Formats: sequence, structure tokens, C-alpha cells
Amino acid sequence: MNEKRTIRQLLREYGLQPRKGLGQNFLEDPATLQRIVDAAELVADDLVLEIGPGLGTLTRLLATRAGRVLAVELDERLAAILPDILADCPNVAVMHGDILALDPAGLFPGRTRGYKVVANLPYYITSAVLRHLLESQARPSLLVLTVQREVAQRLVAVPGEMSLLAVSVQFYGQPRIVARIPAGAFYPPPQVDSAVVRIDVYERPPLPVDDVTGFFRVVQAGFGQRRKQLRNALSHGLNRPIEEIVAALNRAGIDPRRRAETLSLDEWAALWQAMTAAE
Repeated sequence: MNEKRTIRQLLREYGLQPRKGLGQNFLEDPATLQRIVDAAELVADDLVLEIGPGLGTLTRLLATRAGRVLAVELDERLAAILPDILADCPNVAVMHGDILALDPAGLFPGRTRGYKVVANLPYYITSAVLRHLLESQARPSLLVLTVQREVAQRLVAVPGEMSLLAVSVQFYGQPRIVARIPAGAFYPPPQVDSAVVRIDVYERPPLPVDDVTGFFRVVQAGFGQRRKQLRNALSHGLNRPIEEIVAALNRAGIDPRRRAETLSLDEWAALWQAMTAAE
């Protein structure tokens, strides 16, 4: 059985060193690993997409609860040894690949809804992975993510502290922080603390938006120059006359002098509708 081998033992056994360039910090604290699995609320017929399984420590726990686990690993070294490490977990499949290059709809053929995602995401790909999964035709029903604490706080932000990332995630689901993880829970320990975020994905986004691309074009323009008032940021980002922007903001009931981080999702939807009506 491989269950009792620690991260350090596995690294020594296979002659490996963590790759800093891939953000490899392996979570080894048993209590935190259990909290992640608990947050996913797995049942026997669940399909789980694990992104970045590393040395399979969390994968093994997921396999005890879920029906099937697909572990996608970018590092070819780890992808090569994971089948050996997890040989006693028949419901686990390991895939070597970049999740950003994979179509989620093709990972679970015939299952366009209902799979769950568990991932330990390095900072530099967090936003890209979230958009890739949430904008897919095959969106997950739930995500449980280990991210830097600062990123977790951005995901759950409220108006006054919103960001493009917060709007992009909260458009599709409801995020909440379920655990905080000190750096010492990882090997090697990162320079910052982390947190576990659970995102419950809506079956359909609740906002009255029928052109998601157009909606996010407006949001991106608003956040394009965050220190500027909305009227200036939107005029510059959308290449429209400022008078037109001010008129749309007024129709949406939004003070043109406000800044993007102060708007709620409902206000962004109202602004998009006001701008669409003017076209």
C-alpha cells in the first residue's frame, strides 16, 4: 500500500524535486486534505476532475468518496509515476496534459453537467483556469479550489472591492472560503498562506444577460483603468463618446463618477442592458 508514504518519501523514492516554475507546493497536512474532501460533498456516483494531483495525496482521499476521479497533471514526471503511486485506486485515471488546452466537454463524454472540480491552483493560472471551466459548455456543478489567500479574498469580494476576477466568477456561481491554510501545511512551504474556496455553480447564471461575450466586454472595459471613473474607463475601453457612456450610466441608475470596483453584479447587468439599448 502506498497510503502511508509522505510527500518527502515519495520525492526521494522517485528521485524528484518540486518544480518552482510550476508552482509545485504539495499539500501534506492530513486535516486540511480532509477538509477539502469534505467541502466537495462527494457521493458514490460523483465524477471528479482533479487539476494538479501532484503526488496523489488528495487524489487517494477523493477516490474513497467519489465514483471516478480524472486527475490531470501538467508535469510529465508526475503524470508518469502517478499510476504507480495510485495503483490500488482502480477508480482513478491519470491524464498528462494542460487543463487550459483540454475541452471539459470531452473529458466526461455525455456528461455536460454535474461533475465536480477539485484543484490546487498556482497563482499564475488561477484566473485562466476558472474562466476556462466556467465558460465551458460543460460547466462543473461545484469547484473546490486551493488558492493563495489573497486570491481567495478577491473571489469572494463584495461591491467596493470587486475585481474582474470576482465578477467573472460570481456571474457563474457563489464562492465562499471554507478553510484557511498556513504555508507550513505544504512541502515545500510557499511564501504566502492559502485558502480553500468552494464555488457552487448556478445551473444557469441568474443575471438577465443573453450575450455573455458582450456583457464581459463592458465589464472588462470598466476594469481596464481602475483608478478612473466609470465614464472615462468605459469611454476609453469601448471607444465610445463619453456623452454616450454617461447617458447609458444614467439610464442604469449608476453615478458616472463611480469606479468599477463599487458596482454589484446587478448593476453591471443593468449597465450592459442600458448600453445595448442604445446601440
